[in-house]
Amino acid sequence: MSDDLITVDLVDLDLAASNRRDAVRSLGERLAKQGRVTDLETFLADVEAREQQMATGLDGGIGIPHCRSAAVTAPSLAFGRSAEGVDFGAPDGPARLIFLIAAPEHGDTAHMTVLAALARRLVRRDFTDTLLTADDPAAVAQYIHEEVAS
Repeated sequence: MSDDLITVDLVDLDLAASNRRDAVRSLGERLAKQGRVTDLETFLADVEAREQQMATGLDGGIGIPHCRSAAVTAPSLAFGRSAEGVDFGAPDGPARLIFLIAAPEHGDTAHMTVLAALARRLVRRDFTDTLLTADDPAAVAQYIHEEVAS
């Protein structure tokens, strides 16, 4: 398993989900296939519990579902882009860019650092425009890694 926060296998540029739970499940399945999540149902329940505390949709068509979970083996970020958009509770409507942040339950605060770094990038138009128009999952993984994890 790679130590990278995000890899090409964790990028879905054609996320087909029509609702929040399906979007999180689809991205969660990618994390599970890469060995970053050991129990998908536990992980999904932890994400849902976090969503119930506060919606994770941000203005500008962004969704950032995230959680700490005993089912997570390494801090990870899965990215999905939805043509139709998925409702994550943002005041301005559905999210087209979805970032699923998974952190180990007893890990350090790395996921909060990632969340903060991501939030800072998401206010930059060039960052979101790049993600909205990219057509190469490997390039997207590299770009997000450079912008957020470096």
